[in-house]
Formats: sequence, C-alpha cells, structure tokens
Amino acid sequence: MKNLLFLCFIILSMTTQAQKVISLDKSPLDYAYFPINFSHDRGDGPKKVGNQAFVRVLYSRPAKKEREVFGKLIPYGQVWRAGANECTEIKFYKDVKIQGKSIKAGTYSLFAIPNESEWTIILNGDTDYWGAYSYKEANDVARFKVPVKKAETMAENFTIQFAKDGDKNAVMQLVWDMTLVELPIEL
Repeated sequence: MKNLLFLCFIILSMTTQAQKVISLDKSPLDYAYFPINFSHDRGDGPKKVGNQAFVRVLYSRPAKKEREVFGKLIPYGQVWRAGANECTEIKFYKDVKIQGKSIKAGTYSLFAIPNESEWTIILNGDTDYWGAYSYKEANDVARFKVPVKKAETMAENFTIQFAKDGDKNAVMQLVWDMTLVELPIEL
C-alpha cells in the first residue's frame, strides 16, 4: 500500500511539472553572418551557399517597448553588453583588420560604450558570461571609436547585421530605436 501511494505521488508530481509552461525569453537569441548570403534558413542553422563565413555574431535582441533607449535605459558612458542576457559574442573565422588594427581569428565578447555622438566598440578576450557584470578592461583586445548616425527607420528590437562594403569587406551595423553605428571590417 505504501508503495502504491508513493507511486501515485510521483505520477501526480510529474503531471504537475509537465503542465508548467516555459516562458519565452523576452530578448530572444539571434545571429548574424557575413557574407550575408552564407545563411538562408534561420530554422536549423547556416546553409553554406558556395561562400565561406568570415564573421558571426551571437546576441540577444531586447525590445524598445516605448522606452527611451540610449541615455536612459542604456546609460551613456557605461560599458554595455551590446544586447541582452549573455554577453554578445563575435567570431572571426580568419584574421581581419578593423580601423587599421589586426584582429586574430577567434571568438571575442563584443561590448559598447554608447555616448550621444560617438560609441566605443570593444572586443574583449573573456567570453561566456552574463551581461557586462564580469567585464574586465584589462582583457580588451581592441577598442574602436565610431560615430553615431540616425537610422532611416525605427528599430523596435536591437539588431546587429552586416552590409557589404566593396567586393568583400563588411560593415557591422548595430541599430536600435533611431540610433545606428557602423564598424567597417577588412577581410
């Protein structure tokens, strides 16, 4: 009898657990590749289309939700994880140059220090941690100053994307609300 009651308790608790709904992340994970046509299907991963991937960014996409973003939600002058949740990751599949600085192939965290007219984009050697709480400036690989531009249309969700620059170079674009910053990458 004890065993039967215990078994009923186990089954009941498993049924209760199965009924719990897992909520979706409010800032879903996304990725961007360069070249742009490297990945066509976001359902099951990248599809190689005769091109080699040169850069990949993994990041989470927070929403504006009628909030004032830069200067308020994301304070000026402070290190920001360039997204939400875990720190944003950028992977270079080959050595690149950014603003004349050589960057070795590898995976880095991507941070930004937003200001009203200029951002500092940071590549850092530490990866795999939450937010910018464990950020250590001593582990910066490189920093780049980029001007702030006004976006052509309002972006509800923070977005990182790539544009083609010439025959093979890339421009990484970070856009949210009406703010756009661009970082050219020589491949």
